[in-house]
Amino acid sequence: MGKRQEKLLGCFYSWSSGFGAALPASYIAILIERKSRRGLLTIYMANLATETVFRMAVTRGIINPLKHGEVLLFCITASLYMFFFRCKDGLEGFAFSALKFIVGKEEIPTHSSLSELPSASRSERTVLPPTDVEQPSSCGRTITALARRLLDSLCKHGPRHRCCKHYQDNCISYCIKGFIRMFSVGYLIQCCLKIPSTFRHVFTKPSRLLSLLYNKENFQLGAFLGSFVSIYKGTSCFLRWVRNLDDELHALIAGFLAGISMFFYKSTSISMYLFSKLVETMYFKGIEAGHFPYFPNSDTVIYAISTAICFQAAVMEVQNLRPSYWKFLLRLTKGRFALMNRKVLDVFGTEASRHFKDFTPKLDPKYTLFIQDAYMQLS
Repeated sequence: MGKRQEKLLGCFYSWSSGFGAALPASYIAILIERKSRRGLLTIYMANLATETVFRMAVTRGIINPLKHGEVLLFCITASLYMFFFRCKDGLEGFAFSALKFIVGKEEIPTHSSLSELPSASRSERTVLPPTDVEQPSSCGRTITALARRLLDSLCKHGPRHRCCKHYQDNCISYCIKGFIRMFSVGYLIQCCLKIPSTFRHVFTKPSRLLSLLYNKENFQLGAFLGSFVSIYKGTSCFLRWVRNLDDELHALIAGFLAGISMFFYKSTSISMYLFSKLVETMYFKGIEAGHFPYFPNSDTVIYAISTAICFQAAVMEVQNLRPSYWKFLLRLTKGRFALMNRKVLDVFGTEASRHFKDFTPKLDPKYTLFIQDAYMQLS
């Protein structure tokens, strides 16, 4: 495709072998793909292309990167997501189900002005004081028993606002249980993701099995999800106590503060993907309200342009492409994507050969414009 473009254009341009070759190829490829998968692929590639363009702009000095920018972006995204979650008909489908699983059904609004009736009696129920069944035999057991007794007392006798819908728990235990639940979920998810790579070496290095359980990333993802839920629930309960009402606007503040939890598990990919999905959600809501126009087959066009941008970076400036996607391209092409003669592309000023300084292809003089020895002298 690239050689044919050169013949048509009469010369070689910086965009011809990357963007120009990938644009028609990716457009044809997405038309062959199943329609049910086009949306997800488009979101992924648009997210990747946006990140790539941002890195290109930073490299050229057009944009100054913001410290902890991925955390700030996640805070804004989480704030708007939680607001739509609390609004009537704000979210639907997978997004609504996912947030319902994460923060719990207690945060789903009923959109009624009636006060909660069955809450007062349950929150003020009397509990028999715990009795000592047996005397602890060691200092460790004594501390554990005291901590458990203190936690039980705190959870059973703590306050709960009349607007709160967590009838079985007070506000303190509600936040604590939310943290423990989602911390466990995050820990198990990260463990499951590492199982395939760990079991490959389990017979040669059995110690890898223990490293699976005590891996730092397991606790980081658990802390991220657990603190997100507990901060969101705690802030929501606090605002209900302060304002003495339950309002959808509380979700904006609670969601933004909960987004700070990303400091435990920083990920530009997660922030960008969720932001892309949020933009998609808001755009389709604008179409339903008649504020935005609808463009048929726009997903195929966006996919083609996004893929072309990523391929342009893969050819001309690999350093600005997401490393995981570059590895994917190498696996897909069996390493051939790295065999380009990028030294001749340095003339365009993108440092195309930065990561390929030691590579010089063996060219056949029959298929080149210059003799290879002369080229070696020029390079």
